[in-house]
Amino acid sequence: MGFDYFTQFARLFFPKNCEACGRNLLKSETMLCTNCFYHIPKTKFHEEKDNILNRLFYGITNITYSTAFFYFHKASKYRILIHKLKYKGQKEIGIQLGRMAGTEINGSFFDETNVVIPVPLHPAKKRLRGYNQSEMIAKGLCETSGKELLTDVLIRQKFTETQTKKNLEARRENVSSAFKVVKPEILRGKHVLLIDDVVTTGSTLIACADEILKTEKTKVSIFVLGFAVQ
Repeated sequence: MGFDYFTQFARLFFPKNCEACGRNLLKSETMLCTNCFYHIPKTKFHEEKDNILNRLFYGITNITYSTAFFYFHKASKYRILIHKLKYKGQKEIGIQLGRMAGTEINGSFFDETNVVIPVPLHPAKKRLRGYNQSEMIAKGLCETSGKELLTDVLIRQKFTETQTKKNLEARRENVSSAFKVVKPEILRGKHVLLIDDVVTTGSTLIACADEILKTEKTKVSIFVLGFAVQ
């Protein structure tokens, strides 16, 4: 009670702002103002097994289900959430969005997944950033879904350049053989929910899924925060 009073008192002098639009948050709001929260451009892909994200992987790798929390438009105010998460040290944004997304997909066919694996960063990049943004998303999602989080089973064994300005062929070449499952006995027979921040071409997710699927009797489904719309 005292802590809550102190928090509200502090907000009088240091008001918190909505991470999307910048407006001052009310005491009942967390991270996003009510308007931004209700207008997140959600994909609702978790309600349709044959969606456009899942089709991205057809004929390339064996993905069971795929979903994204929201559409990622370059001009959208929600784009800044991913930017702050990845480049501004605001890892709590990933946790909060992961919690929201976990609540969103609960009760859907994603309940079939039983372990969660974030796309790993190379140790050098993780030291530089201080954390893995995909792991923050996965942590929040696991809090509201009750799924088991695995962070030491899939590793990134090759330092790769940023994918941002590469074409499809270059992206796939860049992440070729970049990932390795180091504890296959833990994955055997599991349905993995693979987590990333944004999907554009899916090259990184494909490389991760291909490596995971080498383990006997595994399945892979995919969850990302943002589905990039060209």
